[in-house]
Order: sequence, then structure tokens, then C-alpha cells
Amino acid sequence: MPNEVLIKVEACGICGTDVHIYEGTANSKPPVILGHEYTGIIEYVGGNVTLFKSGDRVVVDPNISCGYCDYCRRGRSHLCENLTALGVHIDGGFAEYSIVPESQLYRLPDNISFEWGCLTEPISCAIHGVELASIKAGDTVVILGAGAIGLIIMQLVRLSGASKLIVVEPIKGRREIARMLKADILIDPTEENVREITMKNSYDGADVVMECAGSPQTARLALDLVRRGGRIIFFGVCDRNAKIHIKPQEIYFKELTIRGSYINPSTFSRAIDLLSLNKIDLSKFKIKRFLLDELLNALEYRKKQKALKNIVIPHI
Repeated sequence: MPNEVLIKVEACGICGTDVHIYEGTANSKPPVILGHEYTGIIEYVGGNVTLFKSGDRVVVDPNISCGYCDYCRRGRSHLCENLTALGVHIDGGFAEYSIVPESQLYRLPDNISFEWGCLTEPISCAIHGVELASIKAGDTVVILGAGAIGLIIMQLVRLSGASKLIVVEPIKGRREIARMLKADILIDPTEENVREITMKNSYDGADVVMECAGSPQTARLALDLVRRGGRIIFFGVCDRNAKIHIKPQEIYFKELTIRGSYINPSTFSRAIDLLSLNKIDLSKFKIKRFLLDELLNALEYRKKQKALKNIVIPHI
């Protein structure tokens, strides 16, 4: 199409959404090439493309809104009724080449590697979640889950002014990374009482709880850790059939604000800036690289949470 470009994919990250689609527990439209966190080099541009040229280094924002539904016209394009996503509904980045609309491309600065550039999309989503939390200077924030997303959110929370970061994570290696990234308190939920430690290190609970694990257990735990008047952000992606038990009286009496955080409205360019200016430290992340023909193994590896981030490299 005249408004599209062909890019040579250099790297594509694997995230929990890919695993959910692979397992059939997320909304997708197979058959489709998965992969929505990707970078590459432009090989060919359509006749109406004006902002990019062959040879440009780019990163892809996969989320495509229609522009004309009621949500789009109210400035909430991420809730678009006709939202489609590269790598979810239309072919994405687990491929040697990908066709991408010009509107979904951003230039990747030379000081960001193709591999680190794959994290632009999750960082952009994390920015949205942290902004929804309305963090104030001096807040105590609990982060449930220290995977790649949790560790990115932890750094954004600190940049937003939180004075105390409590990170809850069962995997020792991930807790160690959180420690290196200056978490104040680390809790192993398999060995320690999370609520007791949180209450001991806060006044009646956390001001904000960021649920980043995507499990019903941590979603429910968030309600037990937040103080009266506090905020809870559900960022992690649970199975679409998962349920938790909530008492309306609990929400009423504690005057809680509970919000979901969905994708990345108008945050992509800021994510690039944060990476380019080294405001987000990715150097501690353990990365596992896979060839394109190892994709199924890569998805299984991601399910077992053996590495902090898994990336597919289509070209050697």
C-alpha cells in the first residue's frame, strides 16, 4: 500500500501477551504472525510515505486506532472500538520482514540498540500505568511482580517522586535485580508475610499498589496492601476468565481508586526519550536471545520465566 513501509526486522521481544495468544487465552485473530515489540531497518517505502526513507532505523508502535469511533473522537484512541495491533490481529514482528503503516513508525536513535529498542513498547505502556496512579512526592508504592514490566515501572515510579519502593517477587534473581535498581524493601511472598511487612514499613498501607504480575492472587493481594484513600493499578494481564473476590464495602470504606491500565496512549515518543537519555536502566536485565526458527522454544522459555526478557533475532 502507498502509506506502508517494508522493514527488515532486527529484533522482536516476547511478552506475556504473546504467550497468552499462543495458549489461546487472549483475544487474537489467527492465523497471524505474532510479535508486537519490534525494531528494524526500512527496506522500501510506499509512494505516499513522506517521513521515512530506506535505511532508517525504526521502532514500531503496534496499536492502530481507527480515528473515527466515539472513543477516538473523545481523545481516548487506546480504547478504540476498532483497535487492531500488529502482531495480535495483523502480521507482526516474528518474521524476517514486516509491512507497517507509516503512522506506526518512530525513528530509533543511534544510541539505542535494536534489542533495547524492543522495550520501547512496554516502556510506553508502563508510562501510561504510572501516570494513572497519580503518584505524589513522598508516596509509598508497592510493586507486585519484578519481571521486566515491574522493574521498568519501579524506575518510573521513582522518577515520579515516590519515596519508598516495596517490591514483592518470588524469584530470587529478580529480587536481586530490583535491589540493584535501588528498591527500598524486597519481599519474598513464598517465605514472608507481605501484608505484615508492608504495614510495618508504611502508615496503614501503601499509597499506591501496582499489580504487575497478572495473576488473580496478586490482584486480590493489592486490595489488602493499599491504605485508605489509596490507588490500585491493574497492569498485569490476567487470564480473561480469572476472577477475584471483592467486597464493595471494602472499596467504599477505604475510598479506593482502582484502575486498569491498557496499552500506550500518546506515550511512545516519551518512552524513546527515556531510553535515549538513559533514564531507564536496562543494563541489569538478563536477556535470552533466540533465532526465528526457535520461536516455539522461545515461547516455552518465556512461560517458564527463565529470563527477564526474551528476544527473537531473525537475521544473523
